[in-house]
Amino acid sequence: MVPNSLSVGKLDPYMLRQIVFNRLGKHDSRLLLGPGIGEDATVIDFGDRALVVHSDPITGAIENIGWLAVNVCTNDIATRGVRPLWILTVLLLPEGISSAQLKNMTTQIDEAAKELGIAVVGGHSEITPGIDRPILITTALGETPKENFVRTSGAQIGDSIIVTKGAAIEGTAILSQELDSLLQRKIDKKIIERAKQFLRKVSVVKDALTATEVGGVHAMHDATEGGIAGGIQEIAWASNVGIIAYESKIPIYEETEAICRVLKIDPLKTISSGALIIAAHPEKAEKILAALKDRGIHAAIVGRVVGKKEGIHIVRKNGSRLNLSKPVKEELWKALKK
Repeated sequence: MVPNSLSVGKLDPYMLRQIVFNRLGKHDSRLLLGPGIGEDATVIDFGDRALVVHSDPITGAIENIGWLAVNVCTNDIATRGVRPLWILTVLLLPEGISSAQLKNMTTQIDEAAKELGIAVVGGHSEITPGIDRPILITTALGETPKENFVRTSGAQIGDSIIVTKGAAIEGTAILSQELDSLLQRKIDKKIIERAKQFLRKVSVVKDALTATEVGGVHAMHDATEGGIAGGIQEIAWASNVGIIAYESKIPIYEETEAICRVLKIDPLKTISSGALIIAAHPEKAEKILAALKDRGIHAAIVGRVVGKKEGIHIVRKNGSRLNLSKPVKEELWKALKK
């Protein structure tokens, strides 16, 4: 390993603070919400309205990369309580890729955007030397009344923590596609085929907008890299609070449990786009659950926000604690190495 080389996955908070966040160019007073731990979408003042912007790459999938590129990026606009309206896509393609593969990607982008009511308004595409798989980078935008948005950093002591759908949704979809032949030697084919359909669950736009309509939402975060554990951790860090959650209360689909068991990975630490983490006033939590249920979205109260001194952890089913005081390492990469 090269001395001081960085590990695979998101940069840890220390690296962000020391090397990234102190090199952000000119100060702009119109920036209502800028870069910060867990704050995935920025908010810019446009008079009585605000522009909400976010960028995200897809690097761990190939088969459904176009669909994921749209949904994963627009999720982070929705977690601001804002409907995504426009996207720009950058397609970095390896040498030797076929026109049929490109058509498949752009078809997925088109279908996902139409399903969410989003316009593709620009971007870039190229054949890029030095990569062995396509990389798609999407920028999503939405607009909102200037003071009407949700922060990751807004969680308050006493809030209920709600999780929608379940753990490792995106991971389940990716692994069932990318490791199909390996999994079929150990898992019933019907389970794998159902797992592949989890791709349809990765959007949290409906989840976030439904919760926001009810009210009482103080913070929201899409559980992407690092999974439910990473998402809970980032809300706590951003809000300067502690969070106690319970594994027994976190929804986990049968298909996810089967795949994670075979691959020996933790579903709570596996990429979970499709699972929205909400910190809400406890008096509103049950109403949020009911509204989500009316929209066909399963959700559960899995924990609560506590004082910072109580720490950040998930109580395991066996009574042990998953300590979230240090950055969570994504389990998807470990599985894909198989």
